[in-house]
Amino acid sequence: MLVLLLEPLSLPLGIKINAFSALVVLGLLVGRFLVRRAALFYGPGDATHAVAAYTACILGGIVGAHLLDVLAYDPEVLRKEGPIVLLKVWKGSASIGGALGGFGAILLYFRSQNVRASAYFDALALGIVPAWAVTRVACAVAHDHPGIHTSSWLAVRFPDGPRYDLGLLDAVVLAVLGAVLWWLARKKRPEGALCGVFALGYSVPRFFLDFLRATDLPNSERRIHGLTPGQWICPLLALGGIWLLRHGLATSTPAPPAVRSEAAAP
Repeated sequence: MLVLLLEPLSLPLGIKINAFSALVVLGLLVGRFLVRRAALFYGPGDATHAVAAYTACILGGIVGAHLLDVLAYDPEVLRKEGPIVLLKVWKGSASIGGALGGFGAILLYFRSQNVRASAYFDALALGIVPAWAVTRVACAVAHDHPGIHTSSWLAVRFPDGPRYDLGLLDAVVLAVLGAVLWWLARKKRPEGALCGVFALGYSVPRFFLDFLRATDLPNSERRIHGLTPGQWICPLLALGGIWLLRHGLATSTPAPPAVRSEAAAP
């Protein structure tokens, strides 16, 4: 059984920082570094726009994660507190909403710059996936995504016994996916292919992992016709990934040689 502790980190001068916050900040910094590095090879070779889009992704992700949490996972809080709760972005978040909000913010940023967004998708994917993996470790440390009871060696000790920790399982999926993306990135791939692998490679396992989420706790995530809100969104992400992969392969196929006319023949 795995035991993850939530202890403050002691820094010089008596400063203490929560492990969750430290890991989130670390993940965001890792993502920024990797996006800048990847942008020099993938896309137009423009790290400036790529990093700016990554920053927009973070901000949009925070907003999107909160809005989905309130509107889909916990609509009761909206009825209790009113629309003002939509502005309290620190009060609840859903990662799949963060993915949607982040993607929307990326598109808005490139639209504002009159720059083609799809040219940067692969570089962004190479940074966002490892960053997301690290921030999911923060969720695992905080134990804020309890799963069903289990005796598996992957179980984490919760107050009421061993359970799956969905933050930990999600972190493992993202870490493996990040490694696969960087392995694929050793060779130049068709535009959008890496982002397509990201969308497809995350949405499919995430759909099935959500079946392991706890249903017996007072704060268990809401189900809509037996599925979590995230599970309803995953097929859309998967379709987006398939489209990116097909589009990348189609546009990378060399055109057939032109037929020479007899007049041009020697």
